[in-house]
Amino acid sequence: MMTINPRTPILVGVGQTVSHWNGADIAAAPSPVGLTAIASRTALADAGGVGVAEAIDTVVVVRTVADSGGRVLAKSRCANPPGTLAARLGLKARRHIYSSVGGNQAQGLVNEFAMAVFEGDADVVLLTGAEAIAAQKLALRSGMELDWSESVEGDMEERGFGAPLLSSYEITNGLGAPTQTYPAFENALRTRYGLEMSAHRHLMSEIWAPFSRVAAANPYSQFPLARDVAFLETISAENYQIADPYLKWHVAQDAVNLSAAVILTTVCKARELGIDEAKWIYLHGHAQVTDVLTIERPDFSRSRAMEWVLQRTLASSGLTTSDLSYVDLYSCFPCAVLIASEAMGLDWREVTPTVTGGLPFFGGPGNSYSMHAIATMAERLRADRGKYGLILANGGFLTKESGGIYSSTAPRDWAPVSSADLQARVDNAQKPNLLSENTEGKVLTYTVTYAKGAPQRAFIITENDQGRALARLRNGDVGTLEALLSGDPIGKTWKVTHEDSVNYIGGA
Repeated sequence: MMTINPRTPILVGVGQTVSHWNGADIAAAPSPVGLTAIASRTALADAGGVGVAEAIDTVVVVRTVADSGGRVLAKSRCANPPGTLAARLGLKARRHIYSSVGGNQAQGLVNEFAMAVFEGDADVVLLTGAEAIAAQKLALRSGMELDWSESVEGDMEERGFGAPLLSSYEITNGLGAPTQTYPAFENALRTRYGLEMSAHRHLMSEIWAPFSRVAAANPYSQFPLARDVAFLETISAENYQIADPYLKWHVAQDAVNLSAAVILTTVCKARELGIDEAKWIYLHGHAQVTDVLTIERPDFSRSRAMEWVLQRTLASSGLTTSDLSYVDLYSCFPCAVLIASEAMGLDWREVTPTVTGGLPFFGGPGNSYSMHAIATMAERLRADRGKYGLILANGGFLTKESGGIYSSTAPRDWAPVSSADLQARVDNAQKPNLLSENTEGKVLTYTVTYAKGAPQRAFIITENDQGRALARLRNGDVGTLEALLSGDPIGKTWKVTHEDSVNYIGGA
């Protein structure tokens, strides 16, 4: 019989909740703190044992979209989410942590605090996150004002925004929100696949239809409705254009009221607390890497951060893709799933790479989506003993990647996995020269974005022997917009004009 290191980290409790609040009773409106309290109580009940709540010494809350530089819809906010949650639950934790920004956070925090409990820096850790953006939007439409000001005083480790996801060069010249920037990857991938726009929309819809069926069967889904390929690939009032090649239901849906929580501890502490071994789920291989700015990537149709994280996560677990029974690949946009599947040699037509239903259909609760994937994965693996499941969490613009493999089977000799060498490879790689001048070059990728169904903005990324240029559409330049819409510009030579510190598509 294998002897397990008593400090081996394990997940022992998981919880989730969803609210379909209809706006009828403002007192029943969900809030991020309220949702995390529900999910956390569920996780505590799930763990069972004796004195688990009293043993929690660290409370970590994943940062909300509103506190991440996103659109602020509520007029009030909680100043200390982890401390306020701890107070609601009656916890006496010594550390209260509010995470940094990114969809990588949930898995990255599990990796971080697995090492912390292994090394004795913590004993029992509660990790949770929530969004109530749907409630905010409904309240605004209904003329209601939600009060989310509940907060307690006390120490909080505030991890802030982290490094900027976009540079001033990128923002000035056309990149922006995820629905503006991810098309750069999607169109580059489409071109590498040799597909026209309509054919790629069909491909994206083929990927998403099975995701929607998983979401339809998930009791925690915000949008539990199966969608077929025909609906997903067709422009309609319900599925309007966002940014080429995306329609509405190709992208993550943030109008959710969702929360998930997990409890992390060690084998020895779980035994002390009397937690049933049937609840234990082990973290095996894991890794994390942060890439450079979008405009500096060597290939817009691939993600070296994804590739290297997946390779290290599998290698450090001693497994291959064929050993996995369950996979949840971060699914904010189809290219994220396509690129990750390709990197790990997964046939997404044979294995639907989600356990939740994905961000467009289960729902996209900002930085905390993968907490739901981890909680759902733990439940799957408890029921399917001895099997392995992989989580890939993604933050930014294929920027911050974090992976982990889980199982009810204990690892032989658990140890933290370093990704320092992978990060050094990213940091030390040569970066392109960014041009701010009149120039011309071959178009690497582009998009046209829409507002209320009408084309509105656009950008192109070009490259020549001197470097790379990002350029945006000039306001009112209907001719250039029509040229972008009438024929695929990728691979063709286009001019860029530099005026007043901005690169514009085409000549003066």
